[in-house]
Amino acid sequence: MADCLSLCNQSCECVNSVGLPAAIAAEVRSFCSVQENWSSLTDAKKRLYAAQTTVNTKVAKEIEKSRGVHPEVQLWLSQVEETIMDTTLEGEYEKLTISRFNLSRRHKLGKQIMKKLQCVNGLIEEEKQFTDFGIDLPVDVVDLIPVAKTFGMESMLKKLHEYLEDNERCIIGVWGQGGVGKTTLLNVFNNQLRGSDFHVVILIDVSNREMLNVKDIQRAIIDRLGLPWVDTITEDARARSLMNTLAAKRFVILIDDVQKKFPLDKIGIPLPNSENRSKIILTSREQDVCIQMGTQHNLIEMELLDDQASWDLFFSNLTNNAQRSIKSSYSIKRRAEAITKSCQGLPLALNVISCAVAGLKSSNDWRDAMTATKMGLVEIGGVAEQIFKPLKYSYDKLDSTTKKCFLYCTLFPEYSSIKKEQLVEYWIAEGFIPSNQPWKGSLIIIKKLSSARLLQETNSGQKVRLHNIIHHFGQWLAKHESNFLVQSGKNLERAPEIEQWTGPKRISIMSNDIKNISFSPNCSNLETLLLQNNPNLKNLDPTFFKSMKYLKVLDLSNTGIKKLPQCDALCQVQYLNLSHTPITELPRNFSVLKELRYLDLSLTEALKETHDNCSKLLKLRVLNLFRSHYGVRDVSDLNLDRLEGLNFLGITIYTEDVLKKLTETDPLAKSTHRLSLTDCSHMKSIHGTDFNQMVCLQELYIESCPNLSELVMDQDDRGVSKSNLQVLTLWELPNLDTILVKSMPHYFRMLRELTIYECHKLESINWVARLKSLDKLVVSRCKGMVQIISEPEKGAHGIQIRADCISEEEEIQTLVEDAFQIRISENKKKNDEEFLENIEFPKLRSVILSDMKNMVSICSPRIFPSLESIRVQECPNLARLPVNNEHKIIKLRQIRGSSEWWSRLEWDGMETRRQLEKYFIAI
Repeated sequence: MADCLSLCNQSCECVNSVGLPAAIAAEVRSFCSVQENWSSLTDAKKRLYAAQTTVNTKVAKEIEKSRGVHPEVQLWLSQVEETIMDTTLEGEYEKLTISRFNLSRRHKLGKQIMKKLQCVNGLIEEEKQFTDFGIDLPVDVVDLIPVAKTFGMESMLKKLHEYLEDNERCIIGVWGQGGVGKTTLLNVFNNQLRGSDFHVVILIDVSNREMLNVKDIQRAIIDRLGLPWVDTITEDARARSLMNTLAAKRFVILIDDVQKKFPLDKIGIPLPNSENRSKIILTSREQDVCIQMGTQHNLIEMELLDDQASWDLFFSNLTNNAQRSIKSSYSIKRRAEAITKSCQGLPLALNVISCAVAGLKSSNDWRDAMTATKMGLVEIGGVAEQIFKPLKYSYDKLDSTTKKCFLYCTLFPEYSSIKKEQLVEYWIAEGFIPSNQPWKGSLIIIKKLSSARLLQETNSGQKVRLHNIIHHFGQWLAKHESNFLVQSGKNLERAPEIEQWTGPKRISIMSNDIKNISFSPNCSNLETLLLQNNPNLKNLDPTFFKSMKYLKVLDLSNTGIKKLPQCDALCQVQYLNLSHTPITELPRNFSVLKELRYLDLSLTEALKETHDNCSKLLKLRVLNLFRSHYGVRDVSDLNLDRLEGLNFLGITIYTEDVLKKLTETDPLAKSTHRLSLTDCSHMKSIHGTDFNQMVCLQELYIESCPNLSELVMDQDDRGVSKSNLQVLTLWELPNLDTILVKSMPHYFRMLRELTIYECHKLESINWVARLKSLDKLVVSRCKGMVQIISEPEKGAHGIQIRADCISEEEEIQTLVEDAFQIRISENKKKNDEEFLENIEFPKLRSVILSDMKNMVSICSPRIFPSLESIRVQECPNLARLPVNNEHKIIKLRQIRGSSEWWSRLEWDGMETRRQLEKYFIAI
């Protein structure tokens, strides 16, 4: 061996002394200088690692400044990581040093070492050339907002553009009464700035009537800029960071509905000036507020519409028949013009009244409408009175039930959104709509109110809201017509004085900071009492309910109530919500609530005793004990059979026997919508057939079942067709190692949300690829989880691992041919319509992974046609995103993770990186 090495060294000396062609000389030197080159490679790798550390530090600083990583730097980092992690040569070198002298192996290894050494040295030299390590993340200048056709705003828009071009006008104020169109003006102006030379245009709504919501405003600005949101830092620190970021940009910030002066620097908005040529444009109902915000010399009063613009807006909302009637009848046209003039150029009033008269045809109908809109109303709390004339007419056209439902919406805080489901239950309890067809009745009413422009539906379709002027108008009507006391969302620390409780039919003091109510008011007329969302409300006077004998709706959800006062008087209550409270037990005489139809005790984690009262409330239609500490522990406790009207049951079960009994009890099983299986210590297996009778089951929560090892969804097609499960949570199941889900159709065919937490024996969950309706996937603290979907090993697609005796060239050729055939097959499959219909994850929008120390990958690259966000926390070994870079990323707009994780992410191609770079958000 020594003689052979000596011969190699002599050969190298010969090469150095004799002139040979460069290529041949390199071949000989790589063969002869293996040990020397290996030592050089080891040293070079150390220098490269040091360079990588330096670059990573500089990259981290760029990310802290809310900048993206420079593409060339990112490419360099990925190449360095690949180079450092590649340990194949170490094994080959070790074999060479311990085996007999093998000329073929030495020749091959020598070339590889030389090539790797050149690569490492090249990377070291490349790092020295870097001057910029970060880039500004590109943000669209304008976030376009849908705006309906506008009328008569041309002069206002022209004036705004003139002020915008004047470098001396830095803060511009637009003021005018409510409903005059200030918000619409800002929305249109925002869209018109598309293509301007500003870096970014930001539109925010402050609506700071009672207090400034700094956090929400900062989040709106940060999201618009595509900057990182960090929950742990203070508002002041976030403001400083925003200040620095915006100071480096030429921006336009449009601030809508400023009701009180506030310091811009508290948010993080720097003052614009003639040098940075940035602008702030704000709107307010009060001129003084604009002046206080610094717009003394840059004020624009929002003009009412002139006669022609008013008529154009009014006429545009009428039906074709109504328009024809106006064109064909002079008297009708005169009356329509009179109605238009009664709105005095106010766009909101014109919109409301035009919708109210949109279908009128006869001359008499138009005459009655004209007469009604001339009736005067008193001024309401600073809001111009003319707006209420057309609103009153529109309201008067509603039927009595729809009027009551509209007024009920005013019980909620101004600017808040209201869940339709919550409204429906209130309306049922009040008797506004029938309980046998609640959704049909509610949808008809909501449609009527929306058509009258008195109610707005949110984009999600799950909530509704009132325009603030409509809210004022509704509260005025409620106070004078129905006697309401509404102080919701006022940031109150004390309840209204006892004298104010006498007389009102409905009282709402929800969403405040009231801590106790230590008196017993005289409320003989009270039918609705809404106290929810007062988290510090812990005490009510023991006789608080004493005079509330006609109370129908009582909402105490999200309060600190631990014990209910005496309930003897509540014999008419139909709706009671105690969810999310620390209540410990129900009163022993709770069964006096004979009329109770809706009882929500969900997430009452301290509730230990109900004294069997639930089974005595025979009119219950909704009983929700989902994830309550109180649950059914013994078969004998499941005595709800007498509740014949029950159509919604949420329940917590603690033993397998109770589950079997529930499924055997056909009426109860069919009523079960939400089911929590908790601490079922003897349960080892769960099968889909266990839920065959629960045809309405929508949410299943399986928690802390220590011996549960198997979840098998093996229902037959008949059972599957009834499955309606939409939310599944698997929480702290330490022995769960098997989840079997058959091919479609299966029990999880409707599943939208899946959460898996502390299921340590699960190594993968391949079955999630079969969940065609899955919208959100959350996996957290599963120690054994290596991959979400484990991929087939090589050979599964036809690649054969060749024997060692086959030459390297033959093996490479074979692999290339196999890969080519696979690609042809895959392309054919992708172009196949049937394949597209059966694509995995067609609806998945959100993926959240946290505290997964052993996870190395989510899955191999796939098509995610609906994916919008990926969030990764404390997953140190996860280094690749499952996005197939062969397909355009259309909806993925947000990736959250630590800056370190982001900087070391591997990519299938730099194009994918570039597509996603601007959407990165660190946490």
